[in-house]
Amino acid sequence: MQPVKIKSALISVYYKDRLEPLVELLKQHGVNIYSTGGTQTFLEEQGAQVVAVEDLTDYPSIFGGRVKTLHPKVFGGILHRRDNQSDIAEREKYEIPPIDLVVVDLYPFEETVASGASEADVIEKIDIGGISLIRAAAKNFKDVLIVSSREQYDEVVELLQEKDGATELEDRKRFAAKAFKVSSHYDTHIFNYMNREGEIQAFKQSVQHSMPLRYGENPHQKGTFYGNLEDLFEQLNGKQLSYNNLVDVDAAVALAAEFEEPVVAILKHTNACGCATGDTMKEAYLNALSSDPVSAFGGVIIANRTIDLAVAEELNKLFFEVLIAPEFDADALELLKTKKNRILLKQKPVELPTKLFKTLLNGVIEQDKDLATETEADFKTATKRQPTAEEKKALVFAAKVCKHTKSNTIVLATDKMMFASGVGQTSRVDALRQAIEKAQSFGFDVSKTVMASDAFFPFPDCVEIADKAGVKAVVQPGGSIKDQDSIDYCDAHNMAMVMTGVRHFKH
Repeated sequence: MQPVKIKSALISVYYKDRLEPLVELLKQHGVNIYSTGGTQTFLEEQGAQVVAVEDLTDYPSIFGGRVKTLHPKVFGGILHRRDNQSDIAEREKYEIPPIDLVVVDLYPFEETVASGASEADVIEKIDIGGISLIRAAAKNFKDVLIVSSREQYDEVVELLQEKDGATELEDRKRFAAKAFKVSSHYDTHIFNYMNREGEIQAFKQSVQHSMPLRYGENPHQKGTFYGNLEDLFEQLNGKQLSYNNLVDVDAAVALAAEFEEPVVAILKHTNACGCATGDTMKEAYLNALSSDPVSAFGGVIIANRTIDLAVAEELNKLFFEVLIAPEFDADALELLKTKKNRILLKQKPVELPTKLFKTLLNGVIEQDKDLATETEADFKTATKRQPTAEEKKALVFAAKVCKHTKSNTIVLATDKMMFASGVGQTSRVDALRQAIEKAQSFGFDVSKTVMASDAFFPFPDCVEIADKAGVKAVVQPGGSIKDQDSIDYCDAHNMAMVMTGVRHFKH
């Protein structure tokens, strides 16, 4: 097909910024421009000759602007088929001018919802005319070019400059696909807002931004991240994040968010191999590293306080993939950037989603994020011996780490650091033995720790093994029909056990 020269355009946009170069180009090519309201005023200020849509339709904008472009002379100009003689005859009969280019953006619905606006204000930001114009122009891509977002202005200007004000079918089809991406995203967010209570069962998600990854979990798998990482992180150094980096970073962010006190956590394969608090970031890091300096190699590290030079000097001795922190002192950043591939992320205070979902079999499963975090107030002592004040603090710490560790899991910790964990085991007994052996292999005295379990003990074997290793305080959800067996063992051996009533499986 021959290129189609743009002779007429309809421009009606909410945001006027970045539009000037396109307007100037249309002026240069003598394009006849139709517009409405504030857009018309803006275009005329740019020196463009504009025909008001009201003059085209012989109808004013009505209902406070709710109805402006919804008219046969507008939609007929967009939708009539240029190669259909019947359409051409009808267009001429009703004096409908052709429209070759439609430039529209949509009312800022997402932004209005995010601002916390009232429902009345949100509803007014549900675009009707704009979304209809986008769909009409995109449907008739054989004849019409649709520009559906200000993010596309630079691209369309470059295209029209290259092709002397004309477009080819493949160009129009590409922009039509972009338009349906915009419209489907918009409608998805409207549905999710209207269905906030979840009464209508449907899985609807839409993410506009995407980032290709080097590969997926393994080199033979393709990978893409859908989302805008720049909203959450400022990358200060290093190579592009990989699929596995992102999975570990997600786990690190979730774990660090549990702590108000200064904390450093080191993660491998989404599990903490070290986690500790301290009076300084250096102390917290060194304690976290001491839990398992072998596994820390090549890990992801997160801190919830500023990285200063003292901790940076220690960090610089270790090979790690990613470091996340809310701030970096200038001298610390200079030192850490000496390794060019080392990924340094400055974390921004962004609210994260409270729903989780993943593909499964031939569908998707969705669940609420696990937002339950137990404090001392949630502990119900099941044994005769009450935990000491120090043990209670340690149980809170251990439970936080346990919540973010792959099931079945056992965590051994004090009130300031994790000594070891047994992760992802098919048996809770194996998880406990793994944790004890690991702690002892790095020279830790297990008798100084408490034990946390992500789920209940169906038998007393775990408390017995813990007791023989010297552990004297335990936190677990409870709920087994044989809870009493574990309670009885603890009572017979002067152990304290608290139950929370909350299980934290993590698969």
